[in-house]
Amino acid sequence: MKSLLCIALAGAATSAAAQPQGGEPRAAVVEVHAAATQPASTGAADRFSGAVRITTPFSAPTPGRAGGGTVAFEAAARTAWHTHPLGQTLIVTQGAGLVQQQGQPALAMRVGDVVSIPAHVRHWHGAGPGGAMVHVAIAEKQDGQSVTWQELVSDDDYQAAWQGAGLQQAAATQPPTRHYPSADSLSARQRAIPLIAALAASSDMAQLDAALRQGLDAGLSISESKEVLVQLYAYVGFPKSLNALAQLMQVLQARQQQGIQDAAGAAPSRAVVTGEDLTAVGRRNQTEISGGPVQGPVMAFAPVINQFLQAHLFGDIFERDNLDWQSRELATVGALAATPGAEAQLRSHMRASLRVGLRASQLRELSQVLAASGMAASAERAQTALAQALALATKGQP
Repeated sequence: MKSLLCIALAGAATSAAAQPQGGEPRAAVVEVHAAATQPASTGAADRFSGAVRITTPFSAPTPGRAGGGTVAFEAAARTAWHTHPLGQTLIVTQGAGLVQQQGQPALAMRVGDVVSIPAHVRHWHGAGPGGAMVHVAIAEKQDGQSVTWQELVSDDDYQAAWQGAGLQQAAATQPPTRHYPSADSLSARQRAIPLIAALAASSDMAQLDAALRQGLDAGLSISESKEVLVQLYAYVGFPKSLNALAQLMQVLQARQQQGIQDAAGAAPSRAVVTGEDLTAVGRRNQTEISGGPVQGPVMAFAPVINQFLQAHLFGDIFERDNLDWQSRELATVGALAATPGAEAQLRSHMRASLRVGLRASQLRELSQVLAASGMAASAERAQTALAQALALATKGQP
């Protein structure tokens, strides 16, 4: 991404300089470009700290020089220090954030605020620590350039900025730093999870019975086993999830009769928040797992589906910490691999699996587990999705 403001915005009028085949100049007209058709990009790591997504880019038609875009910052995300040759204007559309000129106290900015930044003034801006912030950024080009990027804002400088701007209360909801365990191969417990999920998604109860026993023998607790199957309803539906839970009940009853005492496991350690706080937590989790704010034509067409994803799947479910995120992604990948027609979602969750610390070698092993259990088509879908996910990661695409 060349710059925050060298991209062209949906809704901007296009240049009237285009010539049709007949050679006559085309009359200037007002045009509307749907937001869902516009390109989006993830903020480059050398220009942004945290998860940042740039959408609905615009560029004024000649002779205009203004350009910009809509920039979504997740909690605590911010730009690097930078300057603009002709200044910049920010219009906050969601959340609360910060803007700071070098040598001056940081200023809070909230929905509806308009921020004017003079030419050549070194500054940065971004979200507060307690939630996401979205603003429209507008700047003019001088000699084809609208921004000069400098170094990243340090964590210490950011902390001092939000404290000085009076955002201490919001800081209590700053997302925790997650540390993901990593290994070259799956543990026996991990190997069981995608197989259980795939068989539940396929409604293969005979093999599921054996896989559930294998998982319990490998160290899955009762709580974790239930959580894997509960989560599956969000990906393959309530009927398959309920049927798989009933199968787990039968397995546990049989093992009790055999004198096997399976570990109960832990319950979730904290209560899940509700209301707007739940949506904020879910959005934060979704952004971390997805590598940036989730947007696209489907979300623009039916925004409520993303509300459900954020509040329920990534809020209610992913906040339940009796099953770690690596295990949840292993379960999701297993279920989607066994679901023909879900290849796009499977590829996305392969990317998510890499983001939560699973290695490519482990995900290849997942395919081998499926193949060894006679699920050749599922294994092939998993292998293809992983190859595509790795190719996208190599290109730096979200």
